[in-house]
Amino acid sequence: MYKRMTSRDSMSADVEADSVLLQNAVQKEMTNPSWKYSCPHVLVATIVALLFGYHLGVVNEPLESISVDLGFSGDTLAEGLVVSTCLAAAFAGSLISGWIADGVGRRRAFQLCSLPMLLGASICATAKTLAGMLAGRFLVGLGLGVGPPVASLYVAEVSPAHVRGTYGSLIQIATCLGLMAALVIGIPVKNIVGWWRVCFWLSTIPAAILALAMMFCVESPHWLYKRGKLAEAEFEFERLLGSSHVKSAMLELSKSNRGDETESVKISELLHGRHSRVVFIGATLFALQQLSGINAVFYFSSTVFRRAGVSSNLANVFIGIANLTGSIVALVLMDKLGRKVLLHWSFFGMALAMALQVFASSGIASNYGAFYFSVGGMLLFVLTFAVGAGPVPGLLLPEIFPSRIRAKAMAFCMSVHWVVNFFVGLMFLRLLDQLGPHLLYSIFGTFCLMAVVFVKRNVMETKGKSLQEIEIALIPQEYRIVFQEFS
Repeated sequence: MYKRMTSRDSMSADVEADSVLLQNAVQKEMTNPSWKYSCPHVLVATIVALLFGYHLGVVNEPLESISVDLGFSGDTLAEGLVVSTCLAAAFAGSLISGWIADGVGRRRAFQLCSLPMLLGASICATAKTLAGMLAGRFLVGLGLGVGPPVASLYVAEVSPAHVRGTYGSLIQIATCLGLMAALVIGIPVKNIVGWWRVCFWLSTIPAAILALAMMFCVESPHWLYKRGKLAEAEFEFERLLGSSHVKSAMLELSKSNRGDETESVKISELLHGRHSRVVFIGATLFALQQLSGINAVFYFSSTVFRRAGVSSNLANVFIGIANLTGSIVALVLMDKLGRKVLLHWSFFGMALAMALQVFASSGIASNYGAFYFSVGGMLLFVLTFAVGAGPVPGLLLPEIFPSRIRAKAMAFCMSVHWVVNFFVGLMFLRLLDQLGPHLLYSIFGTFCLMAVVFVKRNVMETKGKSLQEIEIALIPQEYRIVFQEFS
């Protein structure tokens, strides 16, 4: 019933039978599959996001102690390399993540990304020189580059449609918890000699758990189906959805199969082929996410608080609470309001927050009022980012990408994310000095407004739809007739 068919005649006959079976299956399945089957597998996958957040924040507090112990104190270039080496490696890892996920499967890709994070963190924890620290950070970055795209793929492919948005929000929450954990664990670093080594050692625990726990998790049925392993795909669907939902799930997969799943995907096809529009949407969303200035705001928040006499630790707590609160709001609303609504109003709220920052830096408000406008705008920016612009792109893109290109398209879009992230971080302080906060925040706010328009015109709502329904809906008109002939 589920075998691949290349003949148009045989496909037409089988599709009629499939349609009858699908209608019968739908009549029997009046309720959605229980979330309890898939939830444990998704929770294991979110360990990647926890590690992602932790490693991005693990050197923030300890960086000064690391530079003293390893002999490069006062060398700003070396300190910058400790941070940026991880970002550069993450870019390299993201480029190959799609080929790894398609080559060995989602589950083994998780295990492969955990190994460099485990090894790299161990090298950082035992480093005696700057070279050793950079080598460890490079390995960690490779794992961070591979892990998040695979996590987004996996969560999208193993989640029932009615809770896929909720599960996608768990990735953002795990990232927030990882960042907060890194900041909290780093607090004793100024009082305890060598504590920064403990910070790195602790990160090996979730990496080891991820590698071991994935042995007991399901493989993506979508990947198994693409590889022609139909019996295994049925078995995994039963583990994820329950036995009564297996038949309809397999029939949904067969509806979107056009017999070309095993062909290799070239970069040129992503940029110029029939799927170029959805790839453009994905890459642009990630670029706008970073051009909004979120990482710059995270960086500048401690400085704003310190100028007002508030400790950086308290500033980090406020930012962390705003980030976590927004992520929880996204968790609750993602499958109720939908992706597009959250994304649209998130970018609009970020633009409003930037307007508050511009007003605070314009000199119109008093010093006392300027502080409240600046801090309030900063917290509003982080809150609204976490509601939509943070979690939605990583969830939406695996939904809108067809199964054939899903892994490699995610890899391409994540590489765009890392490139823009790197340049925003590299240029922020220089632009702040040359342009001033008033003009710089105006630029960030303009990008947020551009994102509002882009989302309204280009993003479709995917709430409650199966991945196959979304794929069929996004087929360009010139290819839809050909698709209908083969479906």
